[in-house]
Formats: sequence, C-alpha cells, structure tokens
Amino acid sequence: MRLSRLSRTTLGIVTGLILVIVYVPLFVVLVNSFSTSTSLTWPPPGFTLEWWGRAFQSAGAMEAVWTSVQIAVIATIISLVLGTLISLALQRFSFFGRDAISLLIILPIALPGIITGIALNNFFRTIMGVPLSIWTVVIAHATFCIVTVFNNVIARLRRQGTNLEEASADLGAGVWTTFRLITFPQLRSALLAGGLLAFALSFDEIIVTTFTAGSGVTTLPIFILNNMFRPNQAPIVSVIAVVLVVVSIIPIYIAQRLSGSEQQRR
Repeated sequence: MRLSRLSRTTLGIVTGLILVIVYVPLFVVLVNSFSTSTSLTWPPPGFTLEWWGRAFQSAGAMEAVWTSVQIAVIATIISLVLGTLISLALQRFSFFGRDAISLLIILPIALPGIITGIALNNFFRTIMGVPLSIWTVVIAHATFCIVTVFNNVIARLRRQGTNLEEASADLGAGVWTTFRLITFPQLRSALLAGGLLAFALSFDEIIVTTFTAGSGVTTLPIFILNNMFRPNQAPIVSVIAVVLVVVSIIPIYIAQRLSGSEQQRR
C-alpha cells in the first residue's frame, strides 16, 4: 500500500513527536545523574561523577539490586519451565477447554497491575494465610512472566509443525529423546528470547511488587520510589534509574535481535 506524500509527512511528524515524548524524559534523567545540583535544577549548573560513585557505594542500593536480580532470575526460571510445558500441552494436544486455558494464561499480562497486586495480596494473606516475603514476590512475578515465555514458545511450535517429531517417533525415539534432540533445539532461541523478556519485565516491576513484598523486601524500583522525594538522594536515584533503564533495555534488545535473526533464517 502506497501512502501519499502528505500522509507520509504526517505519519513521520506524529512518530517523531511520540519518540520525543518517550525518550526526552529518559535523556533528562541521564543528564541529571551527572549534575552537580542536589535539587536537580535544569539546566544542570555543572557535571560530576560523584553521584555514580555514591550510588555504587550505597549499601541499600546494592542490596536492592541484588534482591531484584534474585527475584527476576527465579521468576524467569519458573516461567521458562511452566510456560514451555503449557505451550506444549496447548499446541500438541486437543482437549476440552483448551481455548479457555489459553485465554487464562494470557490474561495476567493484560490486567492492570494494581488489580493483580490487590488480588494476589488478598490471596496470600487472607486465603492462604501466608506472610508476604521475597517468595510471594517471585510467585507474583511468575504469574505474568509466564506469558512472555508462553507467547514465544507457542508461536515457534506453530511455525515448526510436527513433521520432525513424528519422524523421530517413527524411527523409535521416545518422548524424552524426541524432545531433547528435535523439539528443544528448535525452541532454544524462543526460550532465550522469552526468558530475557521475562527477566526484564520482572526486574523493573513495581506495582505488583508493592502489594506482594514483605516489610523487609526492597527491590530496586521500590528503592527508587522510597528515595526519589528525599533531596539528598535525588541525584543517586537518577543514577539508579539510569542503571535500571539499561538493565531493562539490554534483554529486550537481545530478544529482538534473536527474533529478527530467526525470521531471516526462515
């Protein structure tokens, strides 16, 4: 479909405005992390690396980073296992309620985070009687991280079909041998992409975390929220925000490259 010159110009202007609105605030945060002003006045009166040194020497910040990494890694592992098993079950087998289960798997990523957080908080504390801890956060994150793995894996299963798996079975290979030698190698890039997206999604999540974290659990986003209104902490928070953005972007970029490479090979 060919667009008129006016349509292309209009689309380009709208796209440019959207990109400016999204990325200029991120650029301001990056610049503020080097500002000599403790109140983050704009434009910055000068530039310094002092806040970066203080941020990496902050015990609270480093502990929050480690907590976020732990939660993201465990939630990603759970998502990889469960997301792959669910994808195989829904794609390779026909049974009553399959479409309903597929909808229920995808639903958590579409629900507002505050709804999910309140629901999980009530489930853990009221129904199960479980105290909030790092493990309740892991379970909460896994509920929506599964979706990223599920979407990647089931899309790959649909594209690759079952011919090679059926041929393997005809040659006498068992279910586990077929999965290990045929299915899994074809799913590796999809699993890696889904796992990276799940990690990024968990690492910077704050709304659900706020409702499911115990009093002693402080992830990096919660640390930023707790300190952003403290004048002496504002520049350090900017540094941590930049680190959070970078850590979130890298997995997404790698996942996108993996998906693009896979499509080119096909």
